Amino acid sequence: MKRYSVIVILHIVGISLFAIGSFWSLVSAMPFTAILLLICLMGCGYNLYRLQMIQIRLMRQLSQNIRCGDTALSFRSEYRNAALEGMIQVLREAMRLYRIRTMEANELESWQKLIRVMGHEIMNSITPIISLSDTLGNRPVDEASYGYMQQGMQVIHRRSKGLLEFVENYRRLTRIPAPVMEIVSLNFLLRGIAELFPQDYIHFAYLQEDVSLKADRAQIEQVLINLIKNALEACSQVEAPLIKVKVAVTDNVTVSVSDNGPGILPQVMEQIFIPFFTTKDGGSGIGLSLCRRIMQLHGGNISASSTPGEGSCFAISVKKA
Repeated sequence: MKRYSVIVILHIVGISLFAIGSFWSLVSAMPFTAILLLICLMGCGYNLYRLQMIQIRLMRQLSQNIRCGDTALSFRSEYRNAALEGMIQVLREAMRLYRIRTMEANELESWQKLIRVMGHEIMNSITPIISLSDTLGNRPVDEASYGYMQQGMQVIHRRSKGLLEFVENYRRLTRIPAPVMEIVSLNFLLRGIAELFPQDYIHFAYLQEDVSLKADRAQIEQVLINLIKNALEACSQVEAPLIKVKVAVTDNVTVSVSDNGPGILPQVMEQIFIPFFTTKDGGSGIGLSLCRRIMQLHGGNISASSTPGEGSCFAISVKKA
């Protein structure tokens, strides 16, 4: 592998010699030689420019890696550039430390949010049970109190059952099986999901040239089905509902589900992926949390955007096979 600094110095020396030669040829009345030397000078200058563009392209690649969360910051260069390689080593170490600190901070924040939600849900169930059981314990046991005691026991049973369901949902969230990876045709995957949703206002866009994913088909189907069901619920009160499932292919494959529902308020958007957070009556609050966890297990991600009054869009992104 050639050293970048040596190549640059040779080009500068070449440009200087060609410039001197061209000037000497013009002074000596040798125009043809001067033209040849000027052409060589321009070629040498262009090649030096091309070398600089290669370094700029590598820096753009580094920026793209950082945006995509790649802390390895690896690339292939035609030339050995000690300065650039040293800078990359420094960036790699800085990104590694930043990633560790970010993960620790995010993990702590996630646990704090989860504990707050769990504490809220548990207290909502335990407090009325304690209060009601204390009231029932202080009442005399006679025929007149029987109806009241029966009603109180039904309330205790209902709240206890709700608490049990909450714990079961938590177990589901923490026991997602590891994905069984296989090569999956994206068009085939989408057509299978489309069969489950025959509504004429749900539009699926297929690729003309199919691509394949390396994923657990059942889990990716579960994510997309959850997103489409959420879109259906969001459009339930819309006069002319419209749901679109679109695909975009770059280095990754992105599948988006958009609707024209009422949208999501900004303060709610910040919490939609928190376990057990829900704005639905009777909702468990684990649907989007499960989706995010599944995408994390696939090395992908899930994102959301919404404009109140216009609709929402959820997108999942995974690597191509």
